[in-house]
Amino acid sequence: MTYTIFRFQFSSSEEFLSDVLSALLGEVGFESFVRVSNGLEAYIQSKNLKIAKIERLISDFEYDKKLTYTKEEIEDKNWNEEWEKHYFEPIVIDDKCVIHSSFHKDIPDLEYEIIIDPKMSFGTGHHETTALMVSEILRMDLEGKAVLDMGCGTSVLAILAAKRGAKKITAIDIDDWCVDNSLENIALNNVRNIDVLLGDAKLLRGKKFDIIIANINRNILLNDMGIYAKSLSKSGELYMSGFYSEDMSSLENEGAKHGLSVVYTKAKNNWSMMKMKLNG
Repeated sequence: MTYTIFRFQFSSSEEFLSDVLSALLGEVGFESFVRVSNGLEAYIQSKNLKIAKIERLISDFEYDKKLTYTKEEIEDKNWNEEWEKHYFEPIVIDDKCVIHSSFHKDIPDLEYEIIIDPKMSFGTGHHETTALMVSEILRMDLEGKAVLDMGCGTSVLAILAAKRGAKKITAIDIDDWCVDNSLENIALNNVRNIDVLLGDAKLLRGKKFDIIIANINRNILLNDMGIYAKSLSKSGELYMSGFYSEDMSSLENEGAKHGLSVVYTKAKNNWSMMKMKLNG
């Protein structure tokens, strides 16, 4: 499997640029991102590369009209070594959960330990949205409940839900690399009640969940919220993240169309999460 790395260079040092660009690139097939000084490195499988889509995305990128890039096809690598070289260090959330990779040493002894070898998948816990959702799961009553991790990435959220007592977890991602990596991470953590599926929200038709966790992006959340609402049990709860604080009103309005109301919201560095439930 060969990858192409795009090295994007911004004309300013605004940190939000890399987050916005990462979200947009994820929609055209990019699988992993590394922040660098005034720029972003983005990886895509060479077979999935559509240069016209990328050029169009760059020309429409309103936040930086001077955005430039170079690209290079790279050979297959030991991606655990690549992550070790870069930014994936053990992370502790709420003094209850530590997320680390199999190559890390001197791990703190906490109530929950999750081993993630992310390879090219997103979701080590370092991004604000993943950290927000981990913190929520640590507070949920999951004992005996059916849980959906939509857009599972590395399945870090599904794994924590299993360790927190969920009866049955379904993890879904549209990317086959994420599905393969999820299966590896699930095995590393010795949990056996997670089904991993390749696909999108169409897979939810006819299924019901007590808890839906969707850490994706604003556009997909808006598009699929009606399906989420239909997939909730009567007293079910929907937790969403992957969007900016200024997007909350759009999500709230869309939820209202499908009988969902906001319970509460939280934010971290302008990234937000929202809890919703069915009215009545």
